[in-house]
Amino acid sequence: MTRLSLILACVVLLVSGCRQPNPEDSKVDFSSRAIRVVATTNIVADLVSRVGEGRLEVHSLMGPGVDPHLFKASAGDVTRMAEADVVVYNGLHLEGKMTEVFEQMRGRGIPTLAVAEDTALQSSLRESELFQGNFDPHVWFDVTLWMRVARATERYFATLDPVHADTYAANTAAYVVELEAAHRYVLEQAESVPEALRVLVTSHDAFGYFGLAYGFEVRGLQGISTATEAGTADVQDVAAMVASRRIPAMFIESSVSPRGIEAVREAVRARGFEVAIGGTLYGDALGGPASDAATYLSMVRHNVDTIVDALLETRGDAAGD
Repeated sequence: MTRLSLILACVVLLVSGCRQPNPEDSKVDFSSRAIRVVATTNIVADLVSRVGEGRLEVHSLMGPGVDPHLFKASAGDVTRMAEADVVVYNGLHLEGKMTEVFEQMRGRGIPTLAVAEDTALQSSLRESELFQGNFDPHVWFDVTLWMRVARATERYFATLDPVHADTYAANTAAYVVELEAAHRYVLEQAESVPEALRVLVTSHDAFGYFGLAYGFEVRGLQGISTATEAGTADVQDVAAMVASRRIPAMFIESSVSPRGIEAVREAVRARGFEVAIGGTLYGDALGGPASDAATYLSMVRHNVDTIVDALLETRGDAAGD
């Protein structure tokens, strides 16, 4: 057992020894109190909060700008999870360095829910090109997939807390109406961009589902996980594509260092073409409370508006080349 494993085991064992029996092994009656939920990313926390509004107390481990691919749980994070009634995470290896923590939780009977691993999504998952048998975890970039995640989350909590099943159903139905409107908005915005300009170059390969759903060719400097660093060859490869096809804008991400995209820009400039930095997209994390991407719905709108505005701003230059 590694040192980290030993620490996690001790923390979980200590807390679970003092806590009340968990919902899965004793069918705890939540009719008279809220369910304590710890979510990993603030994107997942936002979803759970909407589905369980009025019934769930939700705490997010990761705040704005935090990269879940690289996030390491502290002893304090483990304690929060061990004291929760339910731990909710994205899954599909998004929180790659926390896999061991989730195993520790499940091993001691603490309920966990991986929202992106529901069977309703299996046929729509995008397979990783580098890791056979693994899938792209960034399902929220296709709003229709996030609708399925919302409904699956509703079913989970309705089963856990059947007395309030109608509350979860009503919350989710209202949320899905908003998600459907957001999906239509993204489609409309995407269609305003000429097909030749629908090329999205970003810091890492997080926008694959967005591309498939809304008609964009997507190119990430890094792979699906930011744990796989981009090398000089990757920078030159993307730069060659951008320069040869005269892609007007590239985008950085709020939770990924901009250094990679800046390096691509310099390499493009060395090839005699000037590419713009079109703005910051929210990839693996929502923005802060004062940002225009503090919720999933506002993040969806911010991202597509940023992409479309940047690409259309330069369409005259591109059309003349």
